[in-house]
Amino acid sequence: MENPFTDEYFMKKALQEAEVAFEQGEIPVGAIIVVKNKVIARTHNLTELLKDVTAHAEMQAITSAANFLGGKYLKGCTLYVTLEPCQMCAGALYWSQISKIVFGARDEQRGFMTMGTKLHPKTEVVSGILAQEASDLMLRFFASKRK
Repeated sequence: MENPFTDEYFMKKALQEAEVAFEQGEIPVGAIIVVKNKVIARTHNLTELLKDVTAHAEMQAITSAANFLGGKYLKGCTLYVTLEPCQMCAGALYWSQISKIVFGARDEQRGFMTMGTKLHPKTEVVSGILAQEASDLMLRFFASKRK
């Protein structure tokens, strides 16, 4: 039997969070953290609501997952995020020792890869999962702001 819990399956859940952010006037980035095919954290950008530049979806997800697990390390966990993490989030992900990061769209200007930020050496990275959907949502958001 084929495993239904693919990277695409979980990225769709992260995209649902990004849609919530969009509806709330937040930059539409959604993130979930999964361990053993179970979602243990589900969030989106909250920078406008909290008036906090550090309230990125990834940061919220790290905190939520650590609280769920009762510890600061996210070994065995996978982060699904709709946009490539920035260097701030990549730094936090480094320290969390997360096992895998799966992201959708690249952030050519502020993403951790462009900025040369290193992740934990044991962290696996997969990119481009539902990238077009994530990118389209971002473009729609910024187009609505320019009206």
